[in-house]
Amino acid sequence: MKKALITGITGQDGALLAAFLLEKSYEVHGIVRRASLPNTARIAALLGHPSLHLHYADVIDAAAMITLIQTIQPQEIYNLAAQSDVLLSFTMPAYTLDTNASGTLTLLEATRILPKNSCRFYQASTSEIFGNHEAPQTEQTPFQPVSPYGISKLCAYWLVVNYRQAHGLFAANGILFNHESPLRGERFVSRKITRAVAAFAHGGTTPLKLGNLDARRDWGHSQDYIRGMWGILQHSTPDDYILATGTMHSVRTFAELAFGHIGCKLQWQGSGLQEKGLDAKTGQVMIEVDPAFFRPVELHSLCGDASKARKILGWEPTINFEGLVADMVKNDIENYKSAAYV
Repeated sequence: MKKALITGITGQDGALLAAFLLEKSYEVHGIVRRASLPNTARIAALLGHPSLHLHYADVIDAAAMITLIQTIQPQEIYNLAAQSDVLLSFTMPAYTLDTNASGTLTLLEATRILPKNSCRFYQASTSEIFGNHEAPQTEQTPFQPVSPYGISKLCAYWLVVNYRQAHGLFAANGILFNHESPLRGERFVSRKITRAVAAFAHGGTTPLKLGNLDARRDWGHSQDYIRGMWGILQHSTPDDYILATGTMHSVRTFAELAFGHIGCKLQWQGSGLQEKGLDAKTGQVMIEVDPAFFRPVELHSLCGDASKARKILGWEPTINFEGLVADMVKNDIENYKSAAYV
């Protein structure tokens, strides 16, 4: 039975990956940060599984992580732990760098001192490392991050490349473009939108506040991307891969599609900070623009070319944009009073 260690197991990707690996008969070890309130809601259905083992630790605690990894002796490590809120990274840059960059360094060192060739390392990279370079982005697109989050992830990316080249580690980066699911945290714009739709469906009247409506992203479903992460570590040689759908939609389009699931056709009025999205039938204000949600440096368009992953790994996304939005809206409407992920 293979052993896998997942940092960030309580997050969206960590929870989905844990379930995926357990189905493949892995022994799964997950890192959980100690908190005063339970933070295992996403993996609640997995708790009690005989092959799931949780450990309290933090990737920025080098001694604890090295000791734990030496004890577990995993064959695969998936580093999904991160401070992943881009807007928050502007106000907490040091913490973001510590967690995302120094934390990755700690895990790479811990992997390096394991018996040679005994463990494969996956690093969750991000399309944010590309910044505002013209889309579509490929593995050869120059990096130019425009946020502390993107900078921290770029540092982690190069650490993985360096440890692969200098120490011969099987270490790979998955450069994942936006990927969502019903387990997405509420601070992310996709889940903010679908939760707001659910609130209106349950009689709510408070307008949804959004930032840049015209920001465009390549949105896929996390279930597809989890499969891609695993595939990257199953290949015979380590390398870095983009996982993306190759299609791009705006926040405005996401909102229009999501609200359409409750019979609301959005009609836009005004411009700039005064723009509003109204229910075309009733005139009720559904969306307002709030400058608090604009980034200090905007990232306008991200769209990935996953040709390399398609050719070498045989990876293909199976759930399109419309299917993703429908899944999230349906889940939030059905579980509105209970499902919340910060």
